[in-house]
Amino acid sequence: MIPKRYRPAVVAGLTAAVASGSMLAPPAHADALDSEPRKADRRTVAAFARIADDVLSRRAEALVEEHAGRGGSNKDTSTTRMSGRLKKDEAAALRSLRSRKARLAKLGEAYTKADTRVVVERATITGGTATVQVTSSSTLTYKKPRGDAPDTTAFSTRQELKLAGTKDGGWKLTTITSRDNGPAAVAEPSAARVNTVEDDGNQYPDGTPASTRYPTTPMPSGKTAGAYDYSAMARYAEKYWRSYNPAYRKFNGAGGDCTNFVSQALKAGGWKSVPGSAHDYRNWWYEGASQSTSWVGTNEWAWFTLSNRRAPNLSSVYQLDVGDVLQADFDRDGSKDHSMLVTYRDRRGMPYLTYHSTDTYRRSLASVLASYPDARYFAYRT
Repeated sequence: MIPKRYRPAVVAGLTAAVASGSMLAPPAHADALDSEPRKADRRTVAAFARIADDVLSRRAEALVEEHAGRGGSNKDTSTTRMSGRLKKDEAAALRSLRSRKARLAKLGEAYTKADTRVVVERATITGGTATVQVTSSSTLTYKKPRGDAPDTTAFSTRQELKLAGTKDGGWKLTTITSRDNGPAAVAEPSAARVNTVEDDGNQYPDGTPASTRYPTTPMPSGKTAGAYDYSAMARYAEKYWRSYNPAYRKFNGAGGDCTNFVSQALKAGGWKSVPGSAHDYRNWWYEGASQSTSWVGTNEWAWFTLSNRRAPNLSSVYQLDVGDVLQADFDRDGSKDHSMLVTYRDRRGMPYLTYHSTDTYRRSLASVLASYPDARYFAYRT
């Protein structure tokens, strides 16, 4: 047990707003004096979808190898129109993604293709401005230097766009802001921010951070036959990473769904409930109308796991195997922010993580480390 600097937090939100451009649209905002929100018509919604697709596709393509296609062109031009300030912000965002691509290359990872699809969920117009909520689904194709690495990784993000009408009947994008409260997707340039509260004076089993040193000697799988079905954990997570299991409540709007999702997968693989007070971190359970804080809380899950000797810490993140859990303290403040489950590991020893908030399928450990190189990580052998 070591002193705990911060009280329990269900999960921390992160991601910062990044702004970008716009395209021409029908003159749907001619009456700038109309102060009542109204739904955009089908043609205008299609124009908004093209705007979002242009910006979000270019972000994903900034990670693609130069010779592999459009994404490698490194062009800062866009078919969208944007305000001067936001044009600079988006140019900086693309530069940061290309820096991330360079960090990925040093960790042995590259992408050869990016495919992004955007769906407009809601679009309203008030006077001369528009608010548009979209869901973007992206798939990155891994370059396979050797062995049995997965073909792709995928993620789904939710964004809100703000647009201003222009005199010629077009639209200019003024902001594009993430609506997710999980870690930034690999194609999202953002900084971590976490929610913390004052130290309550108690002590908690926080565990020991794992080494992220690379290169490292590939470590053999540490799994052996036992009480848990690790394949079932992985199958569960990969089935419900984007289409949530309706048997469980969602916590996206209440701090994040990442630990709730990990707990579900662990239960599917054989973890047994520990009944008792919902607020005692030594208990772990879920019922239809309630659950223990350790079921959904990032820190509380770690305290339960370590205090019950359910899953000890590993000394290196590269020891992680299928069914194991990785947690991150993004700003190194002593409060853990995010939980992820390993659902695949290739013969090189690279773990691939699947998680909620932001909904992600088989993201490599290298990608997480490249996106948050200064974070503190905790690895758990389930």
